[in-house]
Amino acid sequence: MTLPIALQLWSVKEDAAIDFFGTLEKVAKMGYDGVEFAGYYGKNASEIKAVLNKLGLKIAGAHVSADQIIHYIDDVIAFEKELGNKYVVCPWANFTSLEEWKEFAEHLQQSGNRLAEAGISLVYHNHAHELVRLESEYILDILLNSVPTNLLKAELDTYWLEFSGVDAVEYMSKYKGRTPLIHLKDMAPSKEESTEVGNGIMNIKGIVQQAKLNSAEWLIVEQEAFTKPQLESVEIGLNNLKRILAEA
Repeated sequence: MTLPIALQLWSVKEDAAIDFFGTLEKVAKMGYDGVEFAGYYGKNASEIKAVLNKLGLKIAGAHVSADQIIHYIDDVIAFEKELGNKYVVCPWANFTSLEEWKEFAEHLQQSGNRLAEAGISLVYHNHAHELVRLESEYILDILLNSVPTNLLKAELDTYWLEFSGVDAVEYMSKYKGRTPLIHLKDMAPSKEESTEVGNGIMNIKGIVQQAKLNSAEWLIVEQEAFTKPQLESVEIGLNNLKRILAEA
């Protein structure tokens, strides 16, 4: 069993800002199966869809701000339905109290219900701060346990799990069937920044094996720190991941 590989386009945001469609073409030529969006650079859904179809790229998902998800859900639904995307990902939220997180969970449930009615799933993407404990429980667990599984999935960012001191494979196993999207971002030996997938110190093979057990639909390459040009790095990450997948 293999899994399709997408690129989180935040990884190449400087190139995308200069030439969005040209960058998509380069990503397709590398051999990526799909992309996960992190903004649309002023393009409308129909023209993006046409370019993706031409390039043979599928949509793994799209990061959409919490503000848009909570306050402009009708606009989000209209755009993502036209695009043909089935996973809307909330990429960031941060609060100081349990009460604020619980209120946020209620908002996500409401928007998740609206999205579900439109045939789209709402997903939450973690960073490290959600792996802090409030009243002896991780914030991420509180959030996921506060919203029904059918209304909120998890996009586990394995780098941030490990960065926060949590074993990524072990944590992933808690949410089998709820993790359609898995972020693969390898950790440099310094443990302070990311590097090309397969060139760092994380157990990428174990993560890939657990992703399969979790019935994940996409492995998504992401990188945020670079010593080489961004497009060169994400191609290295793709080739390394393909090799690891063949062995997993």
